[in-house]
Amino acid sequence: MSILETIASHLERGEHDEVRALTETALAESIDAATVLDEGLIAGMQVVGEQFRKHEIFLPDVLMAAKAMNAGLEILEPHLSAADIKSQGKIVIGTVKGDLHDIGKNLVGIMLAGAGFDVIDLGKDVPPERFVDAAAESDANVIGMSALLTTTMPSMKTVVDLVKSRGLDGSVRTVIGGAPVTEEYANEIGADGYSFDAANAVECVKRLVEG
Repeated sequence: MSILETIASHLERGEHDEVRALTETALAESIDAATVLDEGLIAGMQVVGEQFRKHEIFLPDVLMAAKAMNAGLEILEPHLSAADIKSQGKIVIGTVKGDLHDIGKNLVGIMLAGAGFDVIDLGKDVPPERFVDAAAESDANVIGMSALLTTTMPSMKTVVDLVKSRGLDGSVRTVIGGAPVTEEYANEIGADGYSFDAANAVECVKRLVEG
């Protein structure tokens, strides 16, 4: 097993100290930071995402893997910045106004970061204008919105309408998700995408960015 495969394997098991140490070793062996990121950290996180999607592992396992990934990223970041590594895209995420539930949104953020996206997490109870302002200020490709309450879902439509009224719909895509949210509702309000879980959210965002 190569050192990159070993990094991925330890990450899948959430062993953050080992991931940190092996990331340092890989750099010392002159493996470039982008390769360590892609073939070590992201490769491991992709396995975690697939296992979670298939219900083979659970939320605590994903959080441990995320902690391990962050340990490796701390080592890589100075080298990645110096190499000007291109991200997969930039996404603004948040739980919509009036909704204080963020476990699902946090998990989506973890999975997107693990897939190589720059994630701007606005937190919970986010006003519609804040989503659109943040996307415009950061040149984000996608706005991702989460809701767990049916009473807060109309805020998603407000965001979609704001994106269009500001003339950003050519450059900023919108994706929605959360327990009460459906694909039918996404179509009804004119959102560009719908995701039913964290792993699917990554696939959806990739399609929107590439398309």
